[in-house]
Amino acid sequence: MKTAIAGLLAIAALSASQQSRTFAGVISDEMCAKADHSQMRMGPTDAECTTACVSAHGAAYVLYDGRNVYTLNSRQPLDTFAGRKVRVVGALDAKTAVIRVDSITLAE
Repeated sequence: MKTAIAGLLAIAALSASQQSRTFAGVISDEMCAKADHSQMRMGPTDAECTTACVSAHGAAYVLYDGRNVYTLNSRQPLDTFAGRKVRVVGALDAKTAVIRVDSITLAE
C-alpha cells in the first residue's frame, strides 16, 4: 500500500512540474545561446545567424530570457521567430531545460 501511495505521489509531482506556463525572451540557437552572435556571425543579423546555425550546423532553437537558456521542442516552425522577442507557452522539463512548446507569439 505504501508503495502504491508513493508511486501516485511521484506521478502527481511529475505532472504538476510539467504544467504549461508562459516564458518570455529572445529566440536564438544553441551555438549562440545567449543571443550574442558576435562570435559566429553566420549572417549580417542575429536572425540570419540563428537560422544559419540551425540549418547549416544542426543547432537547436533556444529561448534566452536574459538569465536562462531553454531548448525549444516545437512542432511549429521557429525560423520566423529567430532573433525576435517572443512569448512561449509550454511545459518546462526542469531537469533538461527543454520547453515543450504549445504556442509561440511575438512579444509586444
